[in-house]
Amino acid sequence: MRLGAPRPVWEAGATLGEGLCWSARDAALWWVDILERKLFRYRPHDGERRIWSLPDTVSAVAERRRGTGLVLTLRRGYAFFDPKSGALETIAEPEPERSGNRFNDGKCDAQGRFWGGTMDFGCEAPTGAWYRLGADGRCVRALDAQWPVTNGPTWSLDGRTMFANDTARRVVYAFPFEPDTGTLGAAREFLRFTEADGYPDGMTTDAEGRLWIAHWGGACVSCHDAGSGAELARLPLPTDHITNVAFGGPDLTTLFVSSARSGLSDAQLALQPLAGALFALETDVRGLPAAPFAG
Repeated sequence: MRLGAPRPVWEAGATLGEGLCWSARDAALWWVDILERKLFRYRPHDGERRIWSLPDTVSAVAERRRGTGLVLTLRRGYAFFDPKSGALETIAEPEPERSGNRFNDGKCDAQGRFWGGTMDFGCEAPTGAWYRLGADGRCVRALDAQWPVTNGPTWSLDGRTMFANDTARRVVYAFPFEPDTGTLGAAREFLRFTEADGYPDGMTTDAEGRLWIAHWGGACVSCHDAGSGAELARLPLPTDHITNVAFGGPDLTTLFVSSARSGLSDAQLALQPLAGALFALETDVRGLPAAPFAG
């Protein structure tokens, strides 16, 4: 495969850049700075950059299929957001008993259900779970994962396997997935990374079914065969904490990559001036359209 050199397209200095979602409707990339409570929109064709400040942490983004605007995961749960008016409407806050948690990564499956993972704010307690938000607004706990940090998810091309990351333990799990109901089968270990690899963070699936995984602490994105897990490519980035990946652009061949300044010392930041930037690189790999929320 051909992978161009990554270039910074927005030197945002994000404390914790995340939540990449390409909008074909807006010809733009949505992304967030979780800890600074910011929602970003980058439009490649004219370079437009917009920022919305939110009242809470914001970690994942999906467009709505029927309604206007977006669905977001905030610290405690899901909300609708209208970028035009700034209106924010809470949908569900599913784990009030886990006060030390926050929502982290998430995205919609092909049927339009929004999967959001929670994690311990301190990244230590095994309190993470996966929630599934349906078009009717019903939110269910689909998996009490007991992971300190949840990341992903992404799906196989046939929609019958969901992949999700137990980031703190450096493991990618594969779950049998029932498309009609959104239920998960028993987890199996799909990949386990070493200390030198860093930690698996956000990920996506391309049109050939390969998995692309961002590496926190690994300064790279890796590409893997979805059957065997074999590593097919590794893309180095100029900063350590790589957080998420998504394909975008008019033909879905631009790979966007987010990063973070959080967790880097002053000395490291001096050597990594692009920490927290949004990167893009051109490829001959085609991604898949981001599935919208069905509501």
